[in-house]
This record gives sequence, structure tokens and C-alpha cells, in this order.
Amino acid sequence: MVRIKLNQSFFYMFLIWNLFLAFIPFALTSYLSTRPNQHKISFGLYFLTWLAFLPNAPYIITDFLHLRFGNHHLLWLDVLMLASFSGNGILLFLLSVKDMKQILLQHFSVNVSRRIITSIFPLTAFGIYLGRFLRYNSWEIIQNPFELFQDILDIVIHPQLHFEAWIFTFAFGIFLALIYRTQDIFHKITPKD
Repeated sequence: MVRIKLNQSFFYMFLIWNLFLAFIPFALTSYLSTRPNQHKISFGLYFLTWLAFLPNAPYIITDFLHLRFGNHHLLWLDVLMLASFSGNGILLFLLSVKDMKQILLQHFSVNVSRRIITSIFPLTAFGIYLGRFLRYNSWEIIQNPFELFQDILDIVIHPQLHFEAWIFTFAFGIFLALIYRTQDIFHKITPKD
């Protein structure tokens, strides 16, 4: 609201929608945490829905790209606002993955759960790539599945033509894994009350 008032611009209003989308995976894991005896098929559907929406949480970091289009009069305010929104997106991502790890342990062994969590980071990064650069949304899995899966298949079958997709997925996946591991380490060394 301060930015709108000072810059007389609604340019960054999309951040509110992006933060709402970032909240969905956290809401799903919060709900699943209250239902420990979920049937495998039901849990599988919830898990896939969660996985489809999970990239929306860290996606907000990529909104820093919009700084080049904004008004440079109060650039510091835009940076502060984007840092706040992206920080909240990362926090929701970390909390949601942490919750999902505990939920997975109710259904799978420690090793299988760990492998699933590890695979989530590159999958999330790839989802962010699809959203940021190919402009797909999470709900297009249902609304526009053929075009989406055709583009995914093209990236997988022709990696040499989609070098940026693979580099982005690799780099952003490592970034997410490092953030997750860092918070995991801090959580373990923080004294409990």
C-alpha cells in the first residue's frame, strides 16, 4: 500500500496473488498433518496436488526480474517489498516441505521419504522454470494438459535445445536444497524449550 501511494502505481499488485498461490501447498500440508491415517490413494492425490502448487512458493524469488521494469525513483522500496514477499514465499516453501517430510514418514520408510524430499527440489525448480519462462500455471495440468506435457516432453527429449531449462532447474534446485538443508541444520542446533 505504501508503494502504491508513493509511486502512484499498481504495478506489483500481482505479488498478492503470487503469495496466495504460495500459501496453497502450506495449507495442504497443514490439513494433511491433521489427518494421519490417510488412505494411500487419497494421500497420493493430495501429494500430486501439493507438488503441482509447490513451485508457486519459491517462484516469488523470480519476481525480482520485474525490477528492470519498475520506477527507479524508489528502487529501494521495490527491493524491500520484493524481498518481503519472496522471503514469505520461501518460508511457506520450507514449512510445507518440512510438514510433507513428516507426512511421508507415516506412509514410507525413512530412506524412501528422504529420496522423495530430495527429488522435490529439482521438480520444484523445473516447475518454476515452466511458470516463469514458458508462462504455465499450476492449474494448466487440468486446463491445458496436452500442450503442457508436450512442452515438458520436448525439454526432456531434446535437452540440447533447452539448455537454459536444464541449467535453471539444476541451479535453482541446488539453491532450494541448500536453503532447506540450512534451515534443517539450524533447527537441529537450536535449543528446545
